[in-house]
Amino acid sequence: MSSEAGGAPGRRTVVVTGASAGLGYHAAEQLAAAGHRVVLATRNPEKAAAAERSIRRYVADADLGHLHLDLADLDSVRAAADTLAESGPVDAVLNNAGVVGSSTRQSTAQGHELQVGTNHLGHFAWTALVLPLLEPVAGRVVHLGSIAHRFTSLDRRDPLATGRYEGHRQYARSKLAVMLFGFELAQRLAASGSAVSSVVAHPGLAVDSLAPARPEVTPARSEPSWWRLGNGWVDQGKDAGATPLVHAAVGADVRSGEYWGPDGALQLRGAPAVVAAQPRAHDRTEAARLWRASERATGVSFALDALD
Repeated sequence: MSSEAGGAPGRRTVVVTGASAGLGYHAAEQLAAAGHRVVLATRNPEKAAAAERSIRRYVADADLGHLHLDLADLDSVRAAADTLAESGPVDAVLNNAGVVGSSTRQSTAQGHELQVGTNHLGHFAWTALVLPLLEPVAGRVVHLGSIAHRFTSLDRRDPLATGRYEGHRQYARSKLAVMLFGFELAQRLAASGSAVSSVVAHPGLAVDSLAPARPEVTPARSEPSWWRLGNGWVDQGKDAGATPLVHAAVGADVRSGEYWGPDGALQLRGAPAVVAAQPRAHDRTEAARLWRASERATGVSFALDALD
């Protein structure tokens, strides 16, 4: 992968994980339309190529690159970080990729439960490894949170424990872990004197069926009539859901440690705004336990002392 950071004033180089579908795709398209260089970090080359064709169809002058990254394999994470380092500084990393509600328990290449292993541990390692690329330009890390964090908690003895497996409950745990990590990283970066920002953002309740058609990346689906009648009242398209993520990545008014999401009722839909997370997502004691467990599970540590 080759890229050149910098360029016109206000132009950023942004890496989007999971950019070949859903929120990641729409975020990448919006960033490209705003004139930023976008690196599509994905695990499937064919889907990445389809996403690139689709973006170029709607953004003729899009500046795009591709990086192979499988967050369910820590060897791939390390290789991707090494490849990205060859292109120089990066302005922002949007940690969007994830597994949602796997119905049966599955594992990553290293044997961790798939949803926590991909959504949190893969991004934990990835962020630690790419942090030196963000430091020279006072860059930004954006972590994809979720309203699902409201409905769960982590095991206090082992924050990575799965217990009795239920797909959607495990997804909520993975997102609470992501948010604990994102808010704690903001605290530790500030304490170390780093100029890098850590921001958490979420899309509200975002669905493909309300988003503009993108046939190359989102197959057409026939929704039941009752679903179509309710659409738009409490949810929004994934294009709208991507706007808080994009704003968190490049917005001039964004500050480290903030939580961005839709400004509507219950944060389900609306315009990007600073919103409130549950207190459990800011629990620094729980975050410290999670941090230590994540370092052990990934074998990756943050060299924040070197930034003092």
